[in-house]
Amino acid sequence: MNKKVMVGMSGGVDSSVTALLLKNQGYDVMGVTLKLFANDDIVLSDEAKRTCCSLDDVDDARRVAYKIGIEHVVFNFKDYFKKSVMDNFVDSYINGETPNPCIECNKHIKFDEMLRRAETLGYDYIATGHYAHIIKDKATGRYLLKRPADRHKDQTYVLYNLTQYQLARTLFPLADYDKDTVRKIAEDNDLINARKPDSQDICFVPNGRYVEFINKQGYQATKGNFIDTNGNVLGQHQGIINYTIGQRKGLGVTFGKPMFVIDKNPIDNTVTLGTNEKLFKSELIADNVNWISIESLTEPLKVMAKTRYNQVEQSATVYPLDGSKIKVVFDTPQRAITKGQAVVMYQGEYVLGGGSIL
Repeated sequence: MNKKVMVGMSGGVDSSVTALLLKNQGYDVMGVTLKLFANDDIVLSDEAKRTCCSLDDVDDARRVAYKIGIEHVVFNFKDYFKKSVMDNFVDSYINGETPNPCIECNKHIKFDEMLRRAETLGYDYIATGHYAHIIKDKATGRYLLKRPADRHKDQTYVLYNLTQYQLARTLFPLADYDKDTVRKIAEDNDLINARKPDSQDICFVPNGRYVEFINKQGYQATKGNFIDTNGNVLGQHQGIINYTIGQRKGLGVTFGKPMFVIDKNPIDNTVTLGTNEKLFKSELIADNVNWISIESLTEPLKVMAKTRYNQVEQSATVYPLDGSKIKVVFDTPQRAITKGQAVVMYQGEYVLGGGSIL
């Protein structure tokens, strides 16, 4: 009997080719599209680009499934998504953080709730269109997360939360392909989304209008003080959710020299401004750490680490702390390390683990 795999199909070309490749490899494939929110839940505008999870995307996924000859269903995960991703997004911004909702969606929805549903329905695996390798280390028995062939599409940063259980039951068929080849496969097989643009925005915040989204959830921003690193008042801000670490433009005040957002304090409702050099820090503390290539960290370890998706990895040393916390000390200071983002650590081509920056 063929192994059964449930493929998360967003309506984009990557997940469509994922389903096609697995079908051609002999798997019994079912495509599923996750309904994560209703349009009434988000902020839309006439000029907004189509966002994933729209009705058009569901239709694209269904048409691809029909074309390649697999079953397609839609799962309603709106309640899970609101609780685990959207509410967390709002709470994080209100608390002065800058969250990464794609990481939370992967952790709580795609590789948790979807996997649970797949197992309930008797499927052996789930699969997505992420660009990453999953490899089992014969020496240790652990499942490892490795960078893909196309380094420009490397998505291991947003996958650092995958557990050993999830890695053992997940397939990433695009690991050895580059994006141009994926699109060529789609074209050769007459898939309607072969040239469909990749989604760039947060799915539930099209055009980056996150402040409007947060306000729509019932939050009202409160004005407070801009201060310098010595606590001197520099002016008034429009609410801490309007600012991100490293921001220079759109502050609403001028100083005669470039000033950047250095910190946000939700307790006293202040936004700290400073010069560019004040943005650089050599170390950070992270919590809720998930280890992939090791069971746990017991002593300091040299790693390559990054604190943003598109950042180039930097040499650092990671130190174990109490509980699930770590300290990461970079060899050279890093710019705009931001609370709520993730620090992900690598050893060579493999993900060591990662955590949420405090």
